[in-house]
Amino acid sequence: MIKTSGEKRRVCVIGAGTAGLCALKNSLEAGLDAVAYERGTEIGGTWIFSDEMPKDEYDEVHSSMYEGLRTNLPKEVMGYPDYSYPDDIAESFITSNQVLEFLRSYAEHFKLRPHIKLQHEVIRVRPRLDDWEVYVWDHSTNSCDPVYYDFVYVCNGHYTEPDIPDVEGLDLFEGEKMHSHLYRKADKFKGERVLIIGAGPSGMDITNHVRVAAQQVFLSHHLSTTPNTAFMGNVTQKPDVQRFTKDGAVFTDGSTESFGHVMFCTGYKYTFPCLSTDVGIQVIDNFVQPLWKHCININHPTMAFVGLPFNVIPTHIFDMQVRFTLKFFTGQRKFPSREQMIADLEQEIQERWGCGVRNQKKAHQMGERQFVYYNELARIAGIENIKPVIHKLMKDCGKKYIFDLDTYRSNKYTIVDDENFLKNGKPIV
Repeated sequence: MIKTSGEKRRVCVIGAGTAGLCALKNSLEAGLDAVAYERGTEIGGTWIFSDEMPKDEYDEVHSSMYEGLRTNLPKEVMGYPDYSYPDDIAESFITSNQVLEFLRSYAEHFKLRPHIKLQHEVIRVRPRLDDWEVYVWDHSTNSCDPVYYDFVYVCNGHYTEPDIPDVEGLDLFEGEKMHSHLYRKADKFKGERVLIIGAGPSGMDITNHVRVAAQQVFLSHHLSTTPNTAFMGNVTQKPDVQRFTKDGAVFTDGSTESFGHVMFCTGYKYTFPCLSTDVGIQVIDNFVQPLWKHCININHPTMAFVGLPFNVIPTHIFDMQVRFTLKFFTGQRKFPSREQMIADLEQEIQERWGCGVRNQKKAHQMGERQFVYYNELARIAGIENIKPVIHKLMKDCGKKYIFDLDTYRSNKYTIVDDENFLKNGKPIV
């Protein structure tokens, strides 16, 4: 595709959830001609609640929302840097529908709707000599046509493909097996004995929902610190499952339990089914590679992935990754050489391995490293960093789901300025 002088460069955004909307908005503001393709009937991505269940083993369900869900982070850190949640929402920990309404208002405020194509699914992306060929399936007309773009943002989310561990004897277990991705209501477990595997934010929260209906819940995990489940009278903590039996499991401490349901709260796999092999990206044990700074495709630097890092400040990191990549896409910054980008990637891998993190599944995990990452992006691209108050607030509310699950969502935060916030009306030093 040969561009005429003065013609805008074109951006394809895959997905119109929290990350995709951000990529679209910032691309338009940078003077690019951007379009977001969303295969669903509305914007909002993972925040859309749906009772839909897979029709067969090949069918995909895109929602992970469940009845009664409230965010595990306060809304004060979930807004965009230039668009916050409205002040008339009193609570800090809000419902999934309130998040969805916020995303809709973001799209309206920045006039994104004309640039979003709903029921348009990107089914194949492949690089050409100097641009990208993108095949888009229009579900409303059942037609599929190629479109050509200069840049691609991959914002397809990563809460669609469940990651279920391979545990001995799982095929022998005669009870019901499911992943938290398909959990919607606790009613189905009324009077039942249930094993929940995984004590991350979802595992802990779902345990607290299910135990109200269930007779007994067993929470299996390998956290180094013991979660507080004292307020859950019918929840028993167990170590990892060694093997399943016909009607239960044997755990690594030698104990046994019987139950009729097992739910895996064990995370998700990164999948990019629309990317052709010549895009040059591999996913090996959930390590998406080779990427520079967790977002730029080193083999084809005009493609960026938004939102792969986890244990982060989600919306803010999406926005920062987009602003970082746009500095290069618009020519305000020049990419390092491929060799330098590979060297940077290998150095980070060695640093992670040196800190004892040798699990490839944690290659995009941030935690405390996230603040170093934000500083790096800001320094390299000369962009505004995340405000200190967001860092401080995030640190205050981190890991509360482990120790204060029964009380932490009653906390109310108020941002005072770029440095300070109030917690329940009081300043935090």
